Amino acid sequence: MSILRVFMLLSLMSVVVVAQKPINPSYPPDVNPTSKFRANRNSYSAIMDVLGPKRPAVTQKQLDRLKQLQFETIWGQLGEYKTNFVGGFQSTQKGKKLVGRAVTIRFLPPRPDVKAALETLAKEGDWPSGYYQRAAEDVGSGDVLVVDLGSQEDAVFMGDISAMGMMLQGAAGVVIDGATRDLAELSGEAFKDFPVFARYFHVSGSTWLGAEWNLPIQIGRATVLPGDVVVATDEGAIFFPPELLERVLKRGFAHQADEQYERYLVKQKKYRFRDVYPPNAELRKKRKDYENRVRGD
Repeated sequence: MSILRVFMLLSLMSVVVVAQKPINPSYPPDVNPTSKFRANRNSYSAIMDVLGPKRPAVTQKQLDRLKQLQFETIWGQLGEYKTNFVGGFQSTQKGKKLVGRAVTIRFLPPRPDVKAALETLAKEGDWPSGYYQRAAEDVGSGDVLVVDLGSQEDAVFMGDISAMGMMLQGAAGVVIDGATRDLAELSGEAFKDFPVFARYFHVSGSTWLGAEWNLPIQIGRATVLPGDVVVATDEGAIFFPPELLERVLKRGFAHQADEQYERYLVKQKKYRFRDVYPPNAELRKKRKDYENRVRGD
């Protein structure tokens, strides 16, 4: 082997050695919380620390308007958030639409040391360690409890008495990625305005541990943030940020008006369907006459 080749080989080996030099980064220490930090009512989330100040409040008037829109119409205005649709729920009140603001809860499977820690936190924060109890105390008007129970069939969030407490506090309903009990009672007249959407109904009681309150959770394949707008029907549930709500309302009502005109044209039986859906140029020109008649002008 020539001297040149030996030199080149040694050079390559030195490069490899340098490239494989172990890295030992020095990370700053964790921030030490104040003595009262862990007693905050909401679990801390760095994500919500960033996003929270940018999220507008959602009014009851906005929610009432949203109820007037067809489920598919709302979904159609969500743009990149269309993927935040989750199906596969069963409803206790068939045909009822649930609309409200998300209060998010994350549960963990039972484990003795975690249970002890959560009982300590509940005592420090003065809330019930059973989150079905806490939900009946801490929810507000127009809230929807959105509960992450890992899609497990035997992971139960609540029963009818807890649900009644939530309803009487003003909650609009519940979405559970897991189970609830007392299907017969929750399907009754007493809960006609309080729909519950759950993956399963199960005979057992609540055994999982309420671990975190009002922070990002996973429902199916959707990420849900506290304060999200929630819409659920027999078809499924959608979740989207409140900053989209005014756009959804404006475009949704415009889309709904378009479809009302198209239905009117179909019922006339005067035109070919291809000219009606969507309307051709001639029928678009006649739209104003139709709207004037609807208004009674």
